[in-house]
Amino acid sequence: MSLLRLYTRVLELLGKEARLGWILAAANLLLAGAQFAEPVLFGKIVDVLSGRPSTGLIETSSPWPLLAAWVAFGLFTIGCSAIVALQADRLAHRQRQAVLTDYFEHILQLPLTFHSGTHSGRLMKVMLNGTDALWRLWLGFFREHFAAIMSLVVLLPLALYINWRLAILLFVLCVVFTVLTTLVVRKTYGMQSEVEAYYSDLSARASDALGNVALVQSFVRIDSEVQGLRYVADKLLAVQMPVLSWWALVTVITRASTTITVLAIFTVGIALHAQGLTTVGEIVMFVSFATMLIQKLEQVVSFINSVFMEAPRLQEFFDVLDAVPAVRDRPGAVDPGRLSGLVEFNDVSFSYDGKRPAVEDVSFTALPGQTIALVGPTGAGKSTAIALLHRAFDPQSGIIEIDGMDIRALKLTALRRNIGVVFQEALLFNRSIAENLRVGKPDATDEELRTAAARAQALDFIERSEKKFDTHAGERGRMLSGGERQRLSIARALLKDPPILILDEATSALDAVTEAKVNAALDEVMKGRTTFVIAHRLSTIRHATRILMFDQGRVIESGTFDELVAKGGRFADLARAQFMVQETERADVEAP
Repeated sequence: MSLLRLYTRVLELLGKEARLGWILAAANLLLAGAQFAEPVLFGKIVDVLSGRPSTGLIETSSPWPLLAAWVAFGLFTIGCSAIVALQADRLAHRQRQAVLTDYFEHILQLPLTFHSGTHSGRLMKVMLNGTDALWRLWLGFFREHFAAIMSLVVLLPLALYINWRLAILLFVLCVVFTVLTTLVVRKTYGMQSEVEAYYSDLSARASDALGNVALVQSFVRIDSEVQGLRYVADKLLAVQMPVLSWWALVTVITRASTTITVLAIFTVGIALHAQGLTTVGEIVMFVSFATMLIQKLEQVVSFINSVFMEAPRLQEFFDVLDAVPAVRDRPGAVDPGRLSGLVEFNDVSFSYDGKRPAVEDVSFTALPGQTIALVGPTGAGKSTAIALLHRAFDPQSGIIEIDGMDIRALKLTALRRNIGVVFQEALLFNRSIAENLRVGKPDATDEELRTAAARAQALDFIERSEKKFDTHAGERGRMLSGGERQRLSIARALLKDPPILILDEATSALDAVTEAKVNAALDEVMKGRTTFVIAHRLSTIRHATRILMFDQGRVIESGTFDELVAKGGRFADLARAQFMVQETERADVEAP
């Protein structure tokens, strides 16, 4: 994306603040014209004092009317600048918060495949850096950069009108300055993108280490992680320094240009004055023009440098903002309210890479209130099939229906409101237990929280804590044990009270005693709901209505537990192996 297109997108993000932006742009144009009154009036006053009457808008041989006009323009410039600065500040701050919120909502809607392949630390860095960059560019543009650009537009024609011979010097300065800046931007654009890539690596690496601090400490990895971070920081500096050197060169040449231009104006002005082609006032005026021109060019360079330095951050920001959710509402999608829970898979197939199917020609029906168990080796397609049910992805072929309606015809929020999920890893916010439970039902009363916690076998440990329901769970629930976290996630599902429930390996990581408590909670939450259980431990699905045996994306066996064992197929082998292991473990425990 070119710098011009990038900056156009920055301005497009002004949204509802665009009207105020146009007003500020018009005010900047007035400021640009008013700022040149000072050098013009200065030159006129010098001519009047030299005995040459003023001509033009103010025809006078007295300096006082010119001085009064100077004061009027000065007061206007000061007042207008203050108002523009204040309103630009407010605009930039308001819109930064609006864009940040919209961006946050956007990334939360992106599919799990996007989040699986993108580090959360990078997303946070892109969000904060991107919105900060937008804020700086909006503020700079409306406070001074646009006024500086408009000043150049006003200055050059004005200089030509007053004295074209001296104006040529200003044109030459602008041309040299433009060529030099363009060369530096082209030279360093790719280098700055590389710098930003290292910033992303730095953020992701630091976030990764902090997110796994227990692993870092237990494996004595502190020095190694610090060295790794320092290595990335050193690489960042190595590519950043050449960029800074090039822009430092621009600054040096800018400063030198001021002296050279002023000397050139005096030299040419003296020669022209000797021939009667200019006045002393015009020479003074053009010296002021030159000084002002350099100042405005510096502001323009500062503007270009700002856009240039922010470009990689903004590019990352827009890349994420332009990511289109693979799963979204179709036109005309409906909200059916509460569903009864009749689920049908009809020849459903799905592939992650378009080559090897993860799920292939899967068909089954789950009646309301039934419990369907999905078993099979890792990678067999169990989790993918259930992910298709709550539209983490959409199948490439086949139809999934709930209550006779294609789930793609339902609004996403409506579909997911009817489905509750208890994950293998209990996902909790770094907030109070009450706030975590109210994720299932935001308007739940305190009594409803207590009831759900009691049914999920969680009330006992909540009541033991000093702050009870106000106890903080910690980051990802780390202040609680695995069993406590899992029982809270079950209580959360109870509060949501969905007609369809998904249990994704909900007890696989628990010890036997905790598993018994969690299973009791699960029995409570499963009552009266269509439940899908993904399990490796077959003991947890002994009483399932039907068991689907998956292998390589297909359902190869289907039936009740006893039917599948009697059939003597793959499920029977799996059951025999698991029960043999249990019998061996029991014998070892009972042996003296």
